[in-house]
Amino acid sequence: MKLLKSLAVVVAMAAPAVAQAQSALNDILNSGVLKVGTTGDWNPMTMKDVATNSYTGYDIDVMTALATDLGVTVEFVPTDWKTLVNGVTAGTYHITGSASISPSRAKAAGYSTSYFSLATVPLINKKDADKFKDWADLDKAEVSVAATLGTTQEQQVKAFFPNAKHVIVEAPARDFQEVLAGRAQAHITSNVEANKLVAQYPDLMIVPVQAPRARTPVAMLMKQEDQVWINYVNTWITLKKEAGLFDELAAKWNLSNN
Repeated sequence: MKLLKSLAVVVAMAAPAVAQAQSALNDILNSGVLKVGTTGDWNPMTMKDVATNSYTGYDIDVMTALATDLGVTVEFVPTDWKTLVNGVTAGTYHITGSASISPSRAKAAGYSTSYFSLATVPLINKKDADKFKDWADLDKAEVSVAATLGTTQEQQVKAFFPNAKHVIVEAPARDFQEVLAGRAQAHITSNVEANKLVAQYPDLMIVPVQAPRARTPVAMLMKQEDQVWINYVNTWITLKKEAGLFDELAAKWNLSNN
């Protein structure tokens, strides 16, 4: 821990004066607070308890560990998927929790190195099990497929199912709720969230597709121009990978790359 705190100081001191003044790393060290944007609606990555206004999940543990090693406290800033990137670029928070790496996001924000990857699978109501056996069964004009606005899955729905009807809902509504309510016949999400949803909602099932699609690495979003902060976070991720932190948290939250 002392090594990582020292690293933060060295990285900040080694930066040119202009970059140093602009870097989130200096702001974090000076203020004693790491501000993290998180949606609170992605089980098991980030889940918000409205009653206590607190968060739990894989991302929450990762960011708490990052703050600890920086020697600061962590503040979780509520956001949603459609404004996730805007919050970074506007400086509302210093960093986000896990977000799928995509070219569209990379146009506006910088990414850390990846520490986990996801794949996309479709979910349906169990009563429709005989209708949907693979991806092609969902790509039909009479089928409605839901996604949440601003997510990677919104773009995937349009790409995977050009012939289907697209039901795009805005947070705090969620795509799986459309399936449960009968307003859509299917939705797609990461394999990680899919496993949690079917355990939580007995009416949902994962379509037994031949293989998941769009294996996608996830990473943290930061300001694109803040290379000092990005370098520090990437160094931290490398060290924590070697120390086994990400493996430990994957086991704790029952994550799988399959």
